[in-house]
Amino acid sequence: MERLQINLGERSYPIYIGEGLFSRLQEIKPTGDRYLLLTDQNVDVYYGDLVMTAIGREKCHKYIIAPGESSKTMETVIQILSYMLDCQFTRKSVIIALGGGVVGDIAGFCASIYMRGIHWIQLPTTLLAQVDSSVGGKTGVNMPQGKNVIGSFYQPQVVVIDTDVLKTLPRRELISGIGEVIKYGIICDYNFFSYIHNHLPSLLTLEKDILEKVIYRCCKMKAEVVAADEREGGLRKILNFGHTFGHGLEAAANYEYYTHGEAVLIGMMVESKIALGMDWIDETYYKEITEAIEKTGISLDISHMDRELLLEKMLRDKKNQENKISFILPKGKGKVQEVLLPKEAVVW
Repeated sequence: MERLQINLGERSYPIYIGEGLFSRLQEIKPTGDRYLLLTDQNVDVYYGDLVMTAIGREKCHKYIIAPGESSKTMETVIQILSYMLDCQFTRKSVIIALGGGVVGDIAGFCASIYMRGIHWIQLPTTLLAQVDSSVGGKTGVNMPQGKNVIGSFYQPQVVVIDTDVLKTLPRRELISGIGEVIKYGIICDYNFFSYIHNHLPSLLTLEKDILEKVIYRCCKMKAEVVAADEREGGLRKILNFGHTFGHGLEAAANYEYYTHGEAVLIGMMVESKIALGMDWIDETYYKEITEAIEKTGISLDISHMDRELLLEKMLRDKKNQENKISFILPKGKGKVQEVLLPKEAVVW
């Protein structure tokens, strides 16, 4: 079992990475008078009983939501909080997020506002959540106007990454996680980007040594960024590479057509093209990035999407300033930089 630490003073917490960790939760979980296991219908089939048993059924309630972005709403949050109040959960109770990014975002948001804040833990079950969304304390829900526009920064007590669960992950969701993995190489570490480029087939077959190395390295990079800039005042913005366009694409498709990871992969391709047009990167590096993205096998064709609608959705991004769209663009190998562009200057 590997262990990393997110250093945030009194809000610091560990990340555990290894095989079979969900069955060892009694050793790891924070103390609580009661526990709410929040999961979705798909994940519950595989791991709901395992986690309930590991936590202790006598103290653990379970709340199941529908899978996918359609559940990431204020209505879902109100339903969960009402259930907790009806069951008389207290300030000493703990929420357990068992699932991917949607479950984690909702669980963390509920924890941040229930009785003005209770403890919670992350048990991420997708590659995307394991390498990215479970670390850093971003929580929230979507609104019709945009993605993650309602939420909070609220750190968990612990993140437990059980690599065994990826064996039941659908291939489409695995590929979605690859998008965030590639992102880390582009924004922080060109050598890591080259490693992913060269070992992508082995990663897609969940080769143990490569998988654990990749998860550990991604979590370490994110831990360093979050420790330096918890609330995204500066450095943490680099984690948004591919996300400005990606979030716009998700919203324009009503959160129904693309997974988050697929949208980020397309967003990284488009934003790299914008950087190429600005002479921030050369043609050779642009081809490296697009070739790595193409290796995932997803369709990168967005010709069916309305350009004006995409721009309208991007203009609602919460990171924008002065009616200009905030992009994080590659600026050399393993480096990115924020740029604010007026709508008419966004060319892809």
